[in-house]
Amino acid sequence: MSITTKHLKSDLFSGLVVFLVALPLCLGIALGSLGANASPFPGIISGIIGGILIGYLSKSHVSVSGPAAGLIAIIVTAIGTLKQFDVFLLAVVIAGVIQLILGYLKSGSLANFIPNNVIEGMLAGIGISIFLKQLPHAFGYDKDFEGDDSFWQPDGENTFSEIFKALDYISIGAVTICIISLILLVLWDKYKIQDKIKFMPGALIAVIVSILLNITFEGTAFEIRAEHLVNLPVFNSFDDFVNVFVFPDFTAITNYQVWVVAATIAIVASVESLLCIEAADRLDPQKRYSDPNNELKAQGLGNILSGLIGGLPMTSVVVRSSANINAGAKTKLSAIIHGVFLLISVISIPIVLNKIPLATLAAVLLLIGYKLASPKLFIKFYKLGWYQFLPFLITIIGVVAIDLLKGVLLGLLISIFIILKGNLKKAYSFDKEELHDGDKIIVKLAQEVSFLNKAAIKESLQELPANTKVTIDATETVYIDHDVIELIGEFCKFTSIEKNITIKLKGFDEQYNLDHHESLKHITIKHKS
Repeated sequence: MSITTKHLKSDLFSGLVVFLVALPLCLGIALGSLGANASPFPGIISGIIGGILIGYLSKSHVSVSGPAAGLIAIIVTAIGTLKQFDVFLLAVVIAGVIQLILGYLKSGSLANFIPNNVIEGMLAGIGISIFLKQLPHAFGYDKDFEGDDSFWQPDGENTFSEIFKALDYISIGAVTICIISLILLVLWDKYKIQDKIKFMPGALIAVIVSILLNITFEGTAFEIRAEHLVNLPVFNSFDDFVNVFVFPDFTAITNYQVWVVAATIAIVASVESLLCIEAADRLDPQKRYSDPNNELKAQGLGNILSGLIGGLPMTSVVVRSSANINAGAKTKLSAIIHGVFLLISVISIPIVLNKIPLATLAAVLLLIGYKLASPKLFIKFYKLGWYQFLPFLITIIGVVAIDLLKGVLLGLLISIFIILKGNLKKAYSFDKEELHDGDKIIVKLAQEVSFLNKAAIKESLQELPANTKVTIDATETVYIDHDVIELIGEFCKFTSIEKNITIKLKGFDEQYNLDHHESLKHITIKHKS
């Protein structure tokens, strides 16, 4: 997929919006992964690489990559196990190599087996999590770091208790800025003002206004505390900039724990990336499809480079991708532009960016969360029936209450259960709803009858009334599992004789090799057509 400047204006807008969203997320995820006293620069490094390198290599039109909240627990555990950050970086490099191999093995195709209701449920769950997690930041309470999407927080609080706790620490200035930002964003979107004013996306206007308000509030009761502002590292010299880069310790390559960590990162990061590009494709207004195997290769190369220069591992991420789509991104140039903005901001204007209140970025994310979990989406799946609505709902609950991967797994398990249940019902049908002695009954088998249907067919055959005439019709069946053939044979040979049931088999031709089933030889009536 070549890069085009055909949609430069819209891609520039969306790249700028994603940059504003990604900046505090990169910083927050780094602090959550490495500790409050550590440098957040590794998060910026992976954000830049995720934007520029993966944005260039990926064939996804609208997804955006960067440090992911879903990897925080793994990073914390890994660094605790490996003891040294440079050894951990080696694991990140190896994880990238594993992802590269998985891409060449075409493992990404597994993403195609995830049903749409689970993907939509994942998006809605992420939307609800974003919305709930941003409320404390909107109030001016930042005890939990920006980018944490887990229900249970490191400080012992959970998503809901944090909101109630934030009510005791409300900052009038933060709330004012958040409300004004929300009004600006809604009006900008409703009246499509950015189409009338060039190079002015609503998020940028909200940020500019919030910076001016923050300066105006200084020395008043509305003043925004320093901890409620973006906190980008400031470099006083070129040496300061160079010294933040850390390189992997390749002497630890024989340490088996490094390989365990690498495999864990590779698997989790790959699964999250595949889920996110599926979700991004669902959100893409043009409904374009991404190559999942190419995405694994791109993510692998991104993680290799990130590990080599001191960055965190990364994945494709829904929050930034949905922000990208909502801002009107048309091509992958938007993701690259966001990475370029991150790079420029680190080098040139950190002091200006450090005046941005988190409350205005919370406003941007609140709207993104609302759009992902729109009430219309719930109504849509409810109208489709419980077979579609239940996996959708369970996935949402799992994503919000546990985490993304476990939520999707729960949704998949429910979907599989429903499929199996439906498959059992559709394996056969009776031509009579009420069965009585002496009836003529036709048991019509479906097009495919697998071993999963064995239990249901067995139960139904056992419940057939005595003294009836039963035809088991397989004329439209193209496959019957060996176990089911044996079950029918045993029923014909034993149970039917005991209950004086006359059996006629229809449509059981040579394709089922009935001559090899001794139990069927004496009662099979073949009807050729």
